[in-house]
Amino acid sequence: MARRSVADLDFPTPGTAVRASRPLVLAAAGALLLTACGGGDGVDIGGGGGAARGDDVLVAAVSAQPDQFDPHVTSAYPSFQVLENVYDTLVVPHAEDLTMEPSLAESWETSEDGLTWTFALREGVTFHDGSNFDAADVVYSYRRIIDEELANSYRFASVRSVEAPDAQTVVLGLTRPTPNLLSLIGAFKGMAILPEGAARDLDLTTEANGTGPFQLESSDASSTVLTAYGDHWGGAPGIDGVEFRYITEPAAALTSLRDGEVEWTDNVPPRQVESLSHDEDVELARTPSVDYWYMSMNYAREPFGNPQVRQAIATAVDRAEVTEAARVEAARPNQTAIPEGSFFHQEYAPFEPDEDAARALLEEAGVSTPITMGLMVTDEFPESVTAAQVIAGQLEPIGITVEVEVLDFVTWLDRQDQGNFDALMLSWLGNIDPADFYEAQHITDGSSNYQGYSNPEVDRLLTEAATETDQDARKELYGQAAKLIVDDVSYLYLYNPDVVQAWVPGLEGYRIRADRAINFEEVELP
Repeated sequence: MARRSVADLDFPTPGTAVRASRPLVLAAAGALLLTACGGGDGVDIGGGGGAARGDDVLVAAVSAQPDQFDPHVTSAYPSFQVLENVYDTLVVPHAEDLTMEPSLAESWETSEDGLTWTFALREGVTFHDGSNFDAADVVYSYRRIIDEELANSYRFASVRSVEAPDAQTVVLGLTRPTPNLLSLIGAFKGMAILPEGAARDLDLTTEANGTGPFQLESSDASSTVLTAYGDHWGGAPGIDGVEFRYITEPAAALTSLRDGEVEWTDNVPPRQVESLSHDEDVELARTPSVDYWYMSMNYAREPFGNPQVRQAIATAVDRAEVTEAARVEAARPNQTAIPEGSFFHQEYAPFEPDEDAARALLEEAGVSTPITMGLMVTDEFPESVTAAQVIAGQLEPIGITVEVEVLDFVTWLDRQDQGNFDALMLSWLGNIDPADFYEAQHITDGSSNYQGYSNPEVDRLLTEAATETDQDARKELYGQAAKLIVDDVSYLYLYNPDVVQAWVPGLEGYRIRADRAINFEEVELP
């Protein structure tokens, strides 16, 4: 079926901006994470292809800097804040309801058996270096992710072939029906289309060559600068460029907004959200997100491989208290990841805060206390530090001493990748299909299963759900898997936050999104 999403998801739609007037700007893991870009050395990839640097530049304050600019390799949200504006995918989530709509693919069709998807590509598209986009670029991009087993190769688990019968057509052959294929290839810019041979011709960690509305001009330890790409297939952006400035502290970001140093920020102090909604000096908008915050323990580090120890910790944690401390009223506790308002939300909350029950579980586990647990967080996302400190206080009475390890995000990511942690905390962003919430994180040997979880029944349920085309049946399968994941404490789910952003009054054309994608293509400055 052309021009339609294969999964009619029902996630919360973005809210309307709350009027409040003057200048302005996490999130992290999961579908996305971050770090720091090269020790202060600027990166200049030059102009060309219609770039035009002028004075009409939006300055956006974000909490952290990109780790790199290779969309197929990075898993860092701060990188994708930039890359969202630089690259395109075949399809893209609609800003309001997150159903998939055309982007570099104008339309698509599926065979009756669901095993062949044919995409008709948009004509007249050029990359930032002026070269023409065609089917060979799609084949190259997808084969690179698959063959090199890059960060999102799991998204092609059911893809047996990627072919280009002609320059304007791409055909994906599948081994099994995949109802969420459009979400898999279009949910975020980790599935971006690069020009054929890009990894050979460019240093993609510091350079970029996309088809998006902006092109990368420079990046250093203080900011990343984009310039408008005048030949963009969707038309030139409404501004000359974007400068992303890294301001870690929310209070400092808000001050920069008020002082007129920046025009937009997503780094809003949680305890000021309510008062800002009535402030005439800023525009504030908030909407329920499709994100979740979690803590996870390393199964290879004893005693955290013991399920009763994990269950004891899950029983001692008061999620409501953690949520209030980290996000005040801009979040809701949730033990199953998928937020309320989604068709796939599961009402299941088996853990109630109970110190006595937690101690009993530790005794049944045969584990003597005190236990010391290192908990990795990053100061580039301050709410992770706040949440960790609250959890440390909650676990102390049951004999677990939490050593909160506050790291820069580069180190956090490296230690996660190496399995060098007792426990960690962060969030998954931009989840659209239910598979996004569970599959890569909890299936045995999943690409984001850093905790080392393995449950054959979960594997069976997630694998079956991935091919199920009936929505009610899919919901039941994911619900069963979620209960096992929660019971096993593969992830200790904490809460679903709101997306909260603020900008200068008079800024037009920006839309806050539940998937936290930051797109400045249609923005016009006051």
